Amino acid sequence: MTSSIVGQLHETLAHLKSQQQYRHLPNLEHQGRYVVHNGHTLLNIASNDYLGLGSDNELQAEFFEQLAQLPAAQLPKMSATSSRLLTGNDIQLQALESEMQEWYQHAVCQQGMSASKSVLLLNSGYHANIGILPALTTLPVNTLILADKLVHASIIDGLRLSQSKLVSYRRYRHNDYEHLAKFIEQAGPTVKRIIIVTESVFSMDGDRADLPQLVKLKAKDARIELYVDEAHAIGVLGETGLGLAEETQTLADIDYLVGTFGKAFASVGAYIMCDDIVKQWLINYMRPLIFSTALPPINHAWTRFILAKMPTLSDQRNHLAQLSTRLSQAISQLQHTAPIQQNLSYKSPIVPYILGDNARTIAKAQQLQTAGFYALPIRPPTVPANTARIRLVMNAKLTSEDCERLIQQL
Repeated sequence: MTSSIVGQLHETLAHLKSQQQYRHLPNLEHQGRYVVHNGHTLLNIASNDYLGLGSDNELQAEFFEQLAQLPAAQLPKMSATSSRLLTGNDIQLQALESEMQEWYQHAVCQQGMSASKSVLLLNSGYHANIGILPALTTLPVNTLILADKLVHASIIDGLRLSQSKLVSYRRYRHNDYEHLAKFIEQAGPTVKRIIIVTESVFSMDGDRADLPQLVKLKAKDARIELYVDEAHAIGVLGETGLGLAEETQTLADIDYLVGTFGKAFASVGAYIMCDDIVKQWLINYMRPLIFSTALPPINHAWTRFILAKMPTLSDQRNHLAQLSTRLSQAISQLQHTAPIQQNLSYKSPIVPYILGDNARTIAKAQQLQTAGFYALPIRPPTVPANTARIRLVMNAKLTSEDCERLIQQL
């Protein structure tokens, strides 16, 4: 690397620092629901461990105790050593796919619906979102993708990778379905396929998509397919934890239901629930699947262990909803973003405290850390300009007292 390139890198990084947008990796030690940061023990309110399973030492001990009962030859391996198409398609992975499919089918039947979906496991939510759309649009069909303005960066990258002479995309205003409907109306007869892409719970604002409204839009035009990313809803919403689609009884109407295990599941990996013919298509055309080493079987064994417990965690989900609603009420009153009311509907465990200015947000995060809370500033370009915020995240291991202490600090 030449000295001039090094100089440009240094100059650009210095500019990021001056704009309060410089990122660095924190040094952390995890201790249950706390983290140790710069020598201080802080209550963790920045993690996506919504059900607190990742910090549950007793749960992990139970898992390892189960493993200890197995003969050495049956212990899940620590590495897959190759892609699924070579030797990485381990029995743990196949069993997890089957059990996820059974979970879906049970939820659909409980809602009195009829739908059949296959499950395909992937290495991460990022792998899923940068790979699924490009694979789906490999067909030589004039396709329009319509994505919510606030979808995750991984979906945006997937959109960009999908662009071609036959594939274009547009972004509709966040949760603005009239704007989305106009885009659909403007799609001429040469457009043979329309894919609507949204998150169910949005990662930075914590609000929800209106899945029933999207299903109604889909019913009006046979060209429409729905792609819903449930990364921040899986495990958190729904009677058995299957997400917002379960809660809103729209499971059977969504063509591509995507989710991750790295948040409420306290594991790693991702999945898509789709028609079996789509699954086979992805196996043949999805590059992140074809060219990535599969996750270690031990990870899939842990995810299966969590999945078996997921439908029984209603108490944790209810407690999480109560904490999140209380915090949302308090912030609504602080910011006067809505009429003061005590019956704000529960959206998600993600509660943004929007301060706008980068420096002010960093100062507020520092104040919260001084008070014993591991809270982090979220700044552009992760969020739109002038919407820097503290992303407060509730989890089921927090107590009502923890929540009230946090509100006092806000």
